[in-house]
Amino acid sequence: MSYAKPFAARFPRGPFTFVALILILPLLTACGFNTIPTQEEKAKAAWSEVLNQYQRRADLIPNLVETVKGYAAQEREVLQGVVEARAKATQVQVSPEMLSNPEAFKAFQEGQAGLTGALSRLLAVVENYPDLKSNQNFLALQAQLEGTENRIAVARRDYIEAVRAYNTSLRTLPSMLWAKFWFTDAKPFETFTIAEDKMEVPSVNFDAKTGG
Repeated sequence: MSYAKPFAARFPRGPFTFVALILILPLLTACGFNTIPTQEEKAKAAWSEVLNQYQRRADLIPNLVETVKGYAAQEREVLQGVVEARAKATQVQVSPEMLSNPEAFKAFQEGQAGLTGALSRLLAVVENYPDLKSNQNFLALQAQLEGTENRIAVARRDYIEAVRAYNTSLRTLPSMLWAKFWFTDAKPFETFTIAEDKMEVPSVNFDAKTGG
C-alpha cells in the first residue's frame, strides 16, 4: 500500500484549504490518524527481516549438502530431499505488498516448513557418521545453522507481534474509523498459522566415544 500521495492532494483546492489543513493536522495526529500507516510499515519491516533470515538459511544449504556428501554420499535420497526442498522454498516469494494474500502466505509457510523437515532428516543422518560430525567445516556450518534458526525464531516472533498490532488497529477505535473512511485499501496481514518450524539441530558431544 502506498501513502505517497500528498496529504493536501486529498482535499479540494480553495482559498481556505491551507488554513483548514493547519487546523486539522494536529487533530488527526491526536486521534490516531497515523496509527494504521505506522503499524503497517512496522509489520512490513518485520516481514523483511523474516525473509532475510530464511534466505540466510537457504544460502548455507549448498555448502552443507556438499560437506555431508563428502562423507555420506550413500545418503543420496536424504541429500536430494534437502536440495529439492530448498528449491521449492525459495521459489515462493512473498513481498511486503503480498502480506494480505492468504494463498501466497500459506505456500510460503509450507515451503519453509518442508525445508525445515528435510534439514532435520539430514542432521539426523549425520549422527551415523562420527568423522563427519568432527569435521571442522561441518562444525562451522552447523554453528551457523544453529544461529540462523535462532534468528528465524526471533524474526517470526517480531513479525507476529507487528501484525497483531497492525490488524488490531484496523478493527479498534479510533483508528478503525480511518480505515473505513480514509485508508480504505488497508487490509489485514496474514500471520504464521503453522507451529514454529524450529529445527532440532543435534549438538556435538566432544566427550563422546568415537570407537577408541
